[in-house]
Amino acid sequence: MAGTAEKNVAIPNETYSRLMGFVAGMFSGFAKNAVGHPFDTIKVRLQTSQDTGRFRGPLDCVYQTMKQQGVRGFYLGFTPPLVGWILMDSVMLGCLHNYRMLLKKYVYTHEEKLPLSGCILSGVMAGWSVSFIAAPVELAKAKLQVQYDASTAKYKGPIDVIRKVYGVNGVRGLYKGLISTLIFRTNFVYWWGSYELLTRWFKKNTNMSDTAINFWAGGFSASFGFWTTAYPSDVIKQVVLCSDKYDGSFKSWRMAASDIWRTRGLPGFFKGFVPSFLRSFPANAAALACFEFVLRTSGAK
Repeated sequence: MAGTAEKNVAIPNETYSRLMGFVAGMFSGFAKNAVGHPFDTIKVRLQTSQDTGRFRGPLDCVYQTMKQQGVRGFYLGFTPPLVGWILMDSVMLGCLHNYRMLLKKYVYTHEEKLPLSGCILSGVMAGWSVSFIAAPVELAKAKLQVQYDASTAKYKGPIDVIRKVYGVNGVRGLYKGLISTLIFRTNFVYWWGSYELLTRWFKKNTNMSDTAINFWAGGFSASFGFWTTAYPSDVIKQVVLCSDKYDGSFKSWRMAASDIWRTRGLPGFFKGFVPSFLRSFPANAAALACFEFVLRTSGAK
């Protein structure tokens, strides 16, 4: 009726909390990309370099990148993860938050707090969920990061990568790394398991603030819990994404793993480990501290 003020429709607390998980994830994605992208560029270049003489190690890769391309070289492929990490962390951490709530509500109904098994299960399910977003984003990022000479660059930017890959192979081409991505993110079992254990330990044995606990637990769990176990599968994933001879099926995942073993041996599965390891602590520490802080201050946790 005209002139009658409409009543405000209140959002239920549970719905608000579910939505804020995705919002907090967006802040996490921004923090992660701002801190970690230069490390990631060096990692991908070391992982995918077929010429074993191109780089003598991480420091040489840093030196050659700076010498040949300047600071801009470290931020090649920056746009996909800038948009992509905000989107992916929103989906991943939003799903993580929602899976935790659902498991607590319907599975661990008699538990005062979600147990370790629930934390691990929600983390792995979140990793699988975000893989369907991550696959094309990581494809565009990886293809741009391994372009060493602007004059011979095949792709002008992330949209050009998507357009050209889609034009040749359709949607299937954009998801050539899906199986590899799913396998890689199955290692979230170590990340979220160690994150929960470290968080509990810090709360019990220190007087640090919640934000500090999230920072240190996030950094240590990502670097020591996740990347030290998941790194070989990440190398395989990057090789699949950057090579035109793999189509992304499980058969091709095995082919890529076999090629790495045959041409580089066991060390081949750890190429680029140092910059990845160095990146993982600050990037994920900042990301998880930001995520948990937004959840707390919003009243969603």
